[in-house]
Amino acid sequence: MSTPQVAVVIPTYNGRRELERLLDSLATQTATFDTLIVDSSSSDGTFELACARCPQVRRIDSQDFNHGGTRQWMVERNPGYELYVFMTQDAYLDDPEGIANIVRPFADEQVGAVCGRQLPHLDATPLAIHARLFNYPPTSLVKSLADVPRLGIKTAFVSNSFSAYRRQALIEVGGFPPHVILSEDMYVAAKMLQAGWKIAYEGRARCRHSHNYSPGEEFRRYFDIGIFHAREPWIRQQFGGAGGEGLRYVVSELKFLGPARWLAWPGSLWRNAVKLLAYKLSQQEHYLPMRLKKNLGMYKRYWDSPYA
Repeated sequence: MSTPQVAVVIPTYNGRRELERLLDSLATQTATFDTLIVDSSSSDGTFELACARCPQVRRIDSQDFNHGGTRQWMVERNPGYELYVFMTQDAYLDDPEGIANIVRPFADEQVGAVCGRQLPHLDATPLAIHARLFNYPPTSLVKSLADVPRLGIKTAFVSNSFSAYRRQALIEVGGFPPHVILSEDMYVAAKMLQAGWKIAYEGRARCRHSHNYSPGEEFRRYFDIGIFHAREPWIRQQFGGAGGEGLRYVVSELKFLGPARWLAWPGSLWRNAVKLLAYKLSQQEHYLPMRLKKNLGMYKRYWDSPYA
């Protein structure tokens, strides 16, 4: 394959220090690419930093940001690229080969999207460390629809904190959807798999990205995830639910903590119970008033959008 035109797309909002760290890591990369930033009217100097360090910056109103819609808007307004690498401002690349490695699997013309590996931030808590080790192993993998019986919902797992998409495949499946509350990455990956494309996980493409969520933040995050799955039932019908994967996660986390950290076991079980409760509650969203759903979730602006 000839050298493709690559764009790194970064949505930003009030994250000046994080963006500076990310841009510093991009400056060390061996690959050739353009950096495209879309800022949601930051008020902390993020926009000014972006303009000073990146020639291609767009600004939107914060009320107009949409996880899927804003990313697709950037793709449509920057059509001259074969590959789009998406990162979030709170991630940064772990080595100079990060971009080169995440686009490498596209040498296979059947690969429509690639998910990179996420390592925990240096200040990550033990539970945050385990989350990254569990979901982002070092071993690379190329997945197709034929892998669903073995991998289940993990077949469509992709994270836009560090992922890449082939423009042709993205356009073919309709692009990132504006109507989902989050998980626009999984939605697109699932559509690509259904259309016959492959999804790669590249363990050599490494970034740093993790969250030290409080139990309340865990609840709000998983409430939104549950809303996504409740409104996109075709994903569970095609790829299976997350129940078995959830149990495997709990067991893995307790093993990771081990006997030496047994005092952390109750907290681990409590957090996982909170996540399960949030997910199950959001499955019954049609019984919940709009105001309550807005208060329970993390992405509150969604409920003021026409898609809610």
